[in-house]
Amino acid sequence: MTSSYITLARPGQDEIVILKSRFLGYAAPCTSEEEALSFLQGLREAHRAATHHCYAYIIGENAGITRYSDNGEPAGTAGLPMLEVLKSRNLVNCCAVVVRYFGGTLLGTGGLVRAYTQSAVNAVDHAGLARMEWTSDLLCEVPYPVWDRLRYAAERLPVRLMDAEYGSAVTFHLLVREKDRDRCVDALMEASGRKMETLPDSEGFQAWEVAEQPSS
Repeated sequence: MTSSYITLARPGQDEIVILKSRFLGYAAPCTSEEEALSFLQGLREAHRAATHHCYAYIIGENAGITRYSDNGEPAGTAGLPMLEVLKSRNLVNCCAVVVRYFGGTLLGTGGLVRAYTQSAVNAVDHAGLARMEWTSDLLCEVPYPVWDRLRYAAERLPVRLMDAEYGSAVTFHLLVREKDRDRCVDALMEASGRKMETLPDSEGFQAWEVAEQPSS
């Protein structure tokens, strides 16, 4: 299993008009093929009068599922160019859909490729990119006298302190990437005078940084 991957930070959308044809580009993160198909179906229902609903998606941290469709456009002019946009950004676990309302003027194969490519690019740019990394979620507890010292140390480490609760002691969730876990936990233990207790943790992918957009 990969320890990190790049996906979309959030849903994004944009619209371009070429010779009176409207191209509405949509992109969204999806962690399963079912999510991608549900995203597509929602847009089909929202745009029932549209001429085409073309799509591309890549699912799985290792890009195990790759699908695209021209949905009636000439072969290779819509879905495949959209898929290439996702691949060019090294994106996985995401779906792009371009809805077209035909404006009465044929664009030709080259014009269609450019239109669908630009629509997908715009939607992805509006969504933004996020790097997902395998992360441990530790439930921790410390006495009140060492809480401020521990927070000060955490500000200088690649960790996140989440959902602090103040009862008989301070409990909180510590999010730390797998690659940083041992050194960061050791550093926080030292900062707390070895008074930090950690309970069994869960693991999963978390967004840690926004990946740089490639220059256009």
